[in-house]
Amino acid sequence: MFAMEIILMARIDDYFNAKKIAVEKLAKESIDEIAAFSGFEISNNKKFQISFLNRTYQVSYPDFEFVDMADNKAEVPIQEQVLILHYMDAMKSISASGTWIAYREIPGASFYFSAFVQRAIDPLKKVFGKNVAALITAATKINGKPIDIGDAGFEFQVLPKIPLQLIIYEGDDEFEPEANILFDATAGEFLSPEDAAWLAGMVVYRLMALSRP
Repeated sequence: MFAMEIILMARIDDYFNAKKIAVEKLAKESIDEIAAFSGFEISNNKKFQISFLNRTYQVSYPDFEFVDMADNKAEVPIQEQVLILHYMDAMKSISASGTWIAYREIPGASFYFSAFVQRAIDPLKKVFGKNVAALITAATKINGKPIDIGDAGFEFQVLPKIPLQLIIYEGDDEFEPEANILFDATAGEFLSPEDAAWLAGMVVYRLMALSRP
């Protein structure tokens, strides 16, 4: 148990270090350029307004401190902060292509494929593979757009330039459920393979939380 606690603490420290590095880079860019490239809006008090799944964050500039607009005392998960900052740091003018690819097709993603399956695909199958109705209910709470794929499929605009598709093929007594998560072909321009895996997992776990009675 003690060894596991050390591993978890080290992992969290890695995220805080990653945030520090990202903030130092972004602070050198103008707020208007960051907004233009990322697609995030800027409020009248010169802070970013960031909608992420079913939450809205206000992010200050140039220190990039996150505040949950629904509860300013709530702690914004450091993993979400880092992922959003990495997306902002991409500083790419391109937009989503409309072409969908599997996670493995993101450049460099093969190394993280097992982590992607464990974080996103397996939980998606386990929770919704035999309960499509719960997925439908949860997806509507974060503005999921139904797509005509599988027994249930939804497209989510997770970040302004990063859509994601989640697809479930329902299981029964004879067949195990199957699931797939697709990314826009430009996803690798904005996120590393590790960040893309984390993003998919964040969507799945938010859906799991929203599906509970």
